[in-house]
Amino acid sequence: MIILGIDPGLAHTGWGVVETRGPLARARAYGCIASTANEPIDMRLGRIFRAITEVIRKYGPTDLSIESIFFGQNARSAIPTAQARGAAIAACAASGLAVGEYTPLQIKQAVVGTGAADKVQVAYMVRHVLALDHDPEPDHAADALAAALCHAHHSNSYVPAGSSIAMEVSP
Repeated sequence: MIILGIDPGLAHTGWGVVETRGPLARARAYGCIASTANEPIDMRLGRIFRAITEVIRKYGPTDLSIESIFFGQNARSAIPTAQARGAAIAACAASGLAVGEYTPLQIKQAVVGTGAADKVQVAYMVRHVLALDHDPEPDHAADALAAALCHAHHSNSYVPAGSSIAMEVSP
C-alpha cells in the first residue's frame, strides 16, 4: 500500500509518502509546501492543490491520511488550516484516493504510543520506524509521515518491526 500523509496548514502543508509491504514501511518521499501571508489566498490554495496533485502523479498513492483540524485555543487559525486541508483533499479526491482522517491524538498514539507526545518524540519515532538516517525536516513533513504511518496502522496493513502483535491482512 502506498499512503500519502498530509499535515495541513496554509503557511506550511507537510506531505509524506509511505509504502508498506507486510511488516515493513519505508518513506518514498516527503516535503513541505510553503506560502507567505502576503500572497493572495487563491494563489496559496492553488499552490497546495497543484503540489499535492504532482505528488500523487509522481508517487502513485492509493490512500490519503490527513490530520483533522484541532481548534485548541486559537479557533481563528482553524479557518486557514481548514482551507488548506480542503485544497489538499480536493486534489486527492480528483485522483480517486481513499481518505482516512485522524486526530492529532490518534496519530501520536499510533506512532509514539501516547497522545501526549511532542514534535521531537514524533520525529524520533518516524525516523526509527522508517529506518531513516536523519529526522525528517521540516517538522510538518515528519507529521505528515506520522499521519501516513497512522493510516497504515489502522488499516492493518503494517506491523512495526519487533511488534509482538500479529495482524492478519485479508487479500
